[in-house]
Amino acid sequence: MRPDRRKSTPRKRLSTSSQPRASTSTAAPAGPSRRRRFPGRRGHRVLREIRKLQKSTNLLIRKAPFGRLVREICLRYTRGVDFYWQAQALLALQEAAEAFITHLFEDAYLLSIHARRVTLYPKDIQLARRIRGLQEGLG
Repeated sequence: MRPDRRKSTPRKRLSTSSQPRASTSTAAPAGPSRRRRFPGRRGHRVLREIRKLQKSTNLLIRKAPFGRLVREICLRYTRGVDFYWQAQALLALQEAAEAFITHLFEDAYLLSIHARRVTLYPKDIQLARRIRGLQEGLG
C-alpha cells in the first residue's frame, strides 16, 4: 500500500426509521473491536520481529523452495543430467547461503548508514559486493 493512501474509518449509518432507538448500554458490543494498536513509536512491531529473529538460530529460507532452486541451478550447469542431493548436503548449502546473504546485508546496511540513510538501496548491496572483491563478493 502506498504511504499516502490511508484506510477510511467506517462511518455510522443513519437510522431511517421514525421510532427512537433503544438504549444500547445493556447490549453486548457487536463484532470485534477496532484493530489493536501496538504501544510505542512507529516501527515497534518491526523491532520486535528483529529481536525475535536475532534470538533464534533456525533457517529463514524455507527448505523446499531452496531445494528446488538448487536442483534447477544444478540441472542448468550439468547439461540436463539430474543429480541426486542428500538432505544434509542441501542443508549445508542453505546454511552457507544464508550466512553469506546475512553478512552481505550487514555490510550493505552499514554503507547506507554511512550515506546518512535508513533505507537499504540496491546500490548499497552492489557497492558492498564491489568492495569485497572477487573472492568474497562472488564476482
